[in-house]
Amino acid sequence: MRSNAVTVEEYLNELPETRRAAIESVRRVILECLPTGLEEAMNWGMITYQVPLSIYPNTYNKQPLMYAALASQKRHMAVYLTSIYMDPVRQAAFEAAYKGTGKRYDVGKSCVRFRHLDDLPLALIAEAIGGMTLEEFIAIVERSRG
Repeated sequence: MRSNAVTVEEYLNELPETRRAAIESVRRVILECLPTGLEEAMNWGMITYQVPLSIYPNTYNKQPLMYAALASQKRHMAVYLTSIYMDPVRQAAFEAAYKGTGKRYDVGKSCVRFRHLDDLPLALIAEAIGGMTLEEFIAIVERSRG
């Protein structure tokens, strides 16, 4: 379910009330923990937290590097944690911690899916978002390029 919204506010206003409340709650957690230098924007039809091109212009697709994202999809909502999925050690630690919460671990390649806010361990999401500096993220991206 891709949105054509240009601003985050426009995107939020498109959502049904229950989804909007959940997305806004997760968004607050992300914004509180977001590493310095990253920006919130609309990109790829979802709310993204990205490295501005003014900081890192050398991307393969001329788009900002996506650190994380938040979206309302057709059957679920999702938090995309690109930063931890690019680092196998962080990914394994996140998975173990998530499963330790007792909440259903429903993931895709780089996202955690949830249907209700209570399905998501917000403290762990906060830790994942705040667990890496902008410089560390860029270094991981550069290492992945070989």
